[in-house]
Amino acid sequence: MERHGMPSPGTSGDAGPVLALAALDAGMLALVGGKAANLGELLSAGLPVPEGFCLTTEAYWQVVGAPDPVLPALADAYAALRASAPATGHDPAPSGSTDLAGPAGTARAAILGAPLPAPISEAVQQAYAAMGPDVPVAVRSSATAEDLPFASFAGQQDTYLNVVGAEAVLQAVRNCWASLWTDRATAYRASLGIDPAGVALAVVVQRMVDADTAGVMFTANPLTGRRRQLVIDAAPGLGEAVVSGAVNPDHFVVDGLTGKVLEQWLGGEGIQVRPLPGGGTETRTLPRNTGTPSLTEHQLAALAELGLLAEDHFGTPQDLEWAIDAAGALWLTQSRPITTLYPVPESNGAAGAGGTRAYLCFSLAQGLTRPLTPMGLAALRLVASSVATAARFPVPEPRRGPSPYAEAGQRMYIDFTTPLRSAVGRRIVPRVFDVMEARSAAVMRQLFDDPAFAVTSRTPFGLLRHVGPAALHAKVPQAILRALLRPGAALRRLDRFTRGFEASLAPGDGVGTVARLDHVEALLGARLFPIVPAILPVPLVGFAMLGVAGKLLGDDAWNELQPVIRGLPNNVTTEMDLELWRLATAIKDDGESTAALMGSDPAALADDFRAGRLPPRLDAGLGRFLDRYGHRAVAEIDVGLPRWSEEPAHILGILANYLRLEDPALAPDRQFSKAAEDAEAQVELLVARAAGRGRIRGALLRAALRRARLFAGLRELPKYQLVVGLGEVRRQLLRVGADLAEAGALDRPDDVFFLDFAEARQALTAERGDRGATLPDVREPVAGRRADYRRELDRRHIPRVLLSDGTEPEAVRTPVGLAEGTLAGSPASAGTVTAAARVVLDPVGARLEPGEILVAPSTDPGWTPLFLTAGGLVMEMGGANSHGAVVAREYGIPAVVGVTDATRLITTGQRVAVDGGAGTVVPERPAEGLGANAGTDPAARA
Repeated sequence: MERHGMPSPGTSGDAGPVLALAALDAGMLALVGGKAANLGELLSAGLPVPEGFCLTTEAYWQVVGAPDPVLPALADAYAALRASAPATGHDPAPSGSTDLAGPAGTARAAILGAPLPAPISEAVQQAYAAMGPDVPVAVRSSATAEDLPFASFAGQQDTYLNVVGAEAVLQAVRNCWASLWTDRATAYRASLGIDPAGVALAVVVQRMVDADTAGVMFTANPLTGRRRQLVIDAAPGLGEAVVSGAVNPDHFVVDGLTGKVLEQWLGGEGIQVRPLPGGGTETRTLPRNTGTPSLTEHQLAALAELGLLAEDHFGTPQDLEWAIDAAGALWLTQSRPITTLYPVPESNGAAGAGGTRAYLCFSLAQGLTRPLTPMGLAALRLVASSVATAARFPVPEPRRGPSPYAEAGQRMYIDFTTPLRSAVGRRIVPRVFDVMEARSAAVMRQLFDDPAFAVTSRTPFGLLRHVGPAALHAKVPQAILRALLRPGAALRRLDRFTRGFEASLAPGDGVGTVARLDHVEALLGARLFPIVPAILPVPLVGFAMLGVAGKLLGDDAWNELQPVIRGLPNNVTTEMDLELWRLATAIKDDGESTAALMGSDPAALADDFRAGRLPPRLDAGLGRFLDRYGHRAVAEIDVGLPRWSEEPAHILGILANYLRLEDPALAPDRQFSKAAEDAEAQVELLVARAAGRGRIRGALLRAALRRARLFAGLRELPKYQLVVGLGEVRRQLLRVGADLAEAGALDRPDDVFFLDFAEARQALTAERGDRGATLPDVREPVAGRRADYRRELDRRHIPRVLLSDGTEPEAVRTPVGLAEGTLAGSPASAGTVTAAARVVLDPVGARLEPGEILVAPSTDPGWTPLFLTAGGLVMEMGGANSHGAVVAREYGIPAVVGVTDATRLITTGQRVAVDGGAGTVVPERPAEGLGANAGTDPAARA
């Protein structure tokens, strides 16, 4: 298991077992744990913290032994925990997991039964006595894996309140040590890949605040993400009642800039925790609030001021616990970072100035929920710079991206404030996203009423000044006219263009490694983007002609036109999927190939393919497919992710799925052919109806529908060609990485994808220069970035729109009422189906039985081979013209996109009714005992 940067045991130097809280700081994490270190920081900032001391981790290590445990039972527990912990990157094991509960209990019992060394006992007694005779104290756990920037571990270890007397304090210390191994804490650490032998626990002993009122405070709104909007929960008595959720507290939201109370909800019945004379606490029934808030406006303002001072000191939003004593004094008893907030995007240049900004997640718009590797982001920055340069926007540093480019959470965001403040932008951009990512469009429109985004530009001249010259340079008007007047010539020209582009991507023979890097940056910075204006006008003509057809037919013709765009020709993604299906049919009669696919793990088959050990027919067919489509992958816009040609296990798993389809009538090639025949029949039906209203109208409709069918499928071609280019970029970067690994600058070639171009160039320059020179130390940043990337893989919620103050507009949107149990989205492919759902978060290794409804967070072309056997599709992201929707329509499977939290609300095996025309999904009630995530396909997790 990985350590995730956890401090090593036994590194405290000459420090004794007890230190005053005022002597602690953030650099002492390994010695005093997160809670104590943060209390020391609060004291150093001059903030009010009750006096106390910390029993350091050295005491814990003396009892349990370091680096090897002296307690045999604890050594056995370590080994069992390592063996039973889930793999890093998977969902955390549930608290109380039977795989972890046994060894966790063994560890607790070993610690509770271990003798306490006399020096430790004496040091605690002396420090306690110095606070006063039998002073009531709180004894709190402070773990080294706690209150960290990436995981707070809030509430994982125990706290003991109103402890009185030295013996009681020592027993509370022992209990705190044992609580390091509670089932919940053990499972949480295991889910983050933290070695059980690498964590220790310090103990904070702090004077009790006999609180009249206490509670918690967040210095950023945890629901909406808005920074410096404080959320305060309060109740009479000790704060334990609020922290544990035993009371319905008074709830306040305070604007940190103005001090204004924005929201105030008074709590109801619950319990009150009060200290008892002589030690311990009692709980009393708390009567329903009669209308008097537990905090005055003055107290709220004072709390908010303290909270923001703490945030400013730590440099990040804080989750604090506080108390107000009988004299009215305010105390902070704990502070930790809020780890659930999504990072605020950081953009370049002028786009980051000028009041509140709005950022759109471009990663989600591309159907990509996972983070991007550092080199993947660096590549997109260069492509984005080439887009801005083509539109005549200044780009001072192309490697940083243009001014609207932003990143957050290792994902790409775009500052779209300027279109929001433009009358033309408001008309155009949301309509584009209606068919691309419908939920993003809804959030955009939500911002129209926000005064921060009031319209400041009402003419199209600014847009035309940038778009016009770029369109003319790319010969867009000529391409549109050619598609309208000479459709055959337009297709032939596109074919010549794409063939020439693919043939020109590789560098010349014999180029050096630095030249390869030069070539890669030139491809990204100048060659890839021109593909889009060269190709996109033609499919846009196809969709425009569909709109013309709708006008000619009149009324609401969308439902009648949907069949026309099924079974479309010239769709490269459909052609790829059908080619894979043809490979499956070709090997179905070959017993050796079928036995291999159905009887072996796809990963093992991939190893056999690389070693040339697959059955001949399967080997030859797979080789031909990868020669043509091996540059593709899931999440393929990230050059840091392997292509199918490198890791064909996904394709082999899909082939095995295809072999399970036994009903010939459901064969995808027959379904596609039938869809094409039905589309042509629908064209004739519609043309005949229009001709009844005039021969010219009928002729115009036929011409419009012909071009719609001919060109609409090309919608996939710009992305396909971009990915061809990105595939070449990845090939060249792997060569660069191999050279750096051979020189000793990297551990392995694919480490290069955790650098950026400047870092790779610096390493290459050093490697090619003085052979005696020290190579740049890039191993440590690579390891850190890999760990950060793995943590981001576990993030399930990615905001599609974020504001510069951290607010997620979708989180504050007023929900629309629905019939009970109905999930609403956007219609994507008409039709209805009721079948078992299969929730898949990552298609690699996923198994989809024929007829099952695929439920996914998003899809890109790398997912579409799964569609061939799917009975329906439900996606959390996407619009009517997103990749998944287009392919679903072509295969004739009902599809609904933009369904909020579909992968959480639907479980694998649960029967689901999908209405692709109405945009609704109705899950049946889950089976007894199934939780919201219980049905996720485990083989498909990232």
